[in-house]
Amino acid sequence: MRRYWLITLTILLMGFTLTMESVANQQKSLKAILTEKKDHRRVLLIYGRDDAQHYTIEQQEALNEVRDGVAERDLDVIVLVASLVMEPDRQFLMHDFKLNPADAFAAWLIGKDGGVKQTYKKPVAAKDLFQTIDSMPMRKQESKN
Repeated sequence: MRRYWLITLTILLMGFTLTMESVANQQKSLKAILTEKKDHRRVLLIYGRDDAQHYTIEQQEALNEVRDGVAERDLDVIVLVASLVMEPDRQFLMHDFKLNPADAFAAWLIGKDGGVKQTYKKPVAAKDLFQTIDSMPMRKQESKN
């Protein structure tokens, strides 16, 4: 069963490579990756426990259906699978994002300023995510230009 979820997750990640990233294969820390994106990109940071990957997959599928909207909003999606998160990144998530490792799913919408704009405990509908982003002052300014 676990293998099925990992295969499905891999396929979804491959299908959404332009905007989705996996930190597991990165040489950089999660903090360094987020710092690089600051001032340039918004981030939806998704965390899922191995035994609850259906939430992660559900979130990815919802975003995969609206790729143009994701790209238009300068949104990158970073997916973290609990068993692949290195301890320094786990500590960073617990300290800076108030991650409870017992949570099956968590997601954070991070603005271009690097601040957490919204926290989700369940997969969020793309429409709701976009509504939150579109209400941000910086996004309103981008839309005018």
